[in-house]
Amino acid sequence: MKKYIKYIGLVILTATLFSCNKDSLNYPAGYVGISKITTYPIITVAGPAYVFLPKGGTYTDPGVSAKAGTATVKVVTTGLPNMSVAGVYTVTYTATNADGFSATGSRTVAVYATDATATGNDFSGNYARTTNASVAVWTKEAPGVYEVFNPGGAPGTVLTVIVFNPTGNTIFIPSQIAGGALTSSASESTVPGTPGTITKYSMEIVNPGYGTSVRTFVKQ
Repeated sequence: MKKYIKYIGLVILTATLFSCNKDSLNYPAGYVGISKITTYPIITVAGPAYVFLPKGGTYTDPGVSAKAGTATVKVVTTGLPNMSVAGVYTVTYTATNADGFSATGSRTVAVYATDATATGNDFSGNYARTTNASVAVWTKEAPGVYEVFNPGGAPGTVLTVIVFNPTGNTIFIPSQIAGGALTSSASESTVPGTPGTITKYSMEIVNPGYGTSVRTFVKQ
């Protein structure tokens, strides 16, 4: 008789365990256990990553949107450019879902003031740093405005900055967020030689990843 009672007790215990495991999967909608399921927002920035406009012009944002799954999420835009002041501006877009999780995107807007002595300049090309031959690549984007890749001539560094040439052969890096850090040049640099041409230039770059040395480059 005790043997049968033992078997019956085992069956009841097993059934109870399976019943508990099954019940534990009946989570409220949107939860796994006590953890709430959330869908992170994804921001899509339309148009170019860089916009170049003359001082006094009009900035029209190319557009941005955000989704959290299939739901549309509101986007808050900050850092719009002051079109009356030349400089490099970072327009930041932030989207926050219903659970408070955020995503961000950005766009760089360069507002330039280039006079007649620099408008026709074209400093595009490759420039090798004199100490290590690492190359900075200049690309003209607007009158007196250049995108410069690897401005510090540092091997393995992935950094692009905006360089202004506002007058004559004067060049400088206006204060800007580049590579996640504030970047600028310590002072304006005047390129020697014939107006409108560059064969050599020197610049001290202010960035957490660089030292304080003046870097000299020669056109290839």
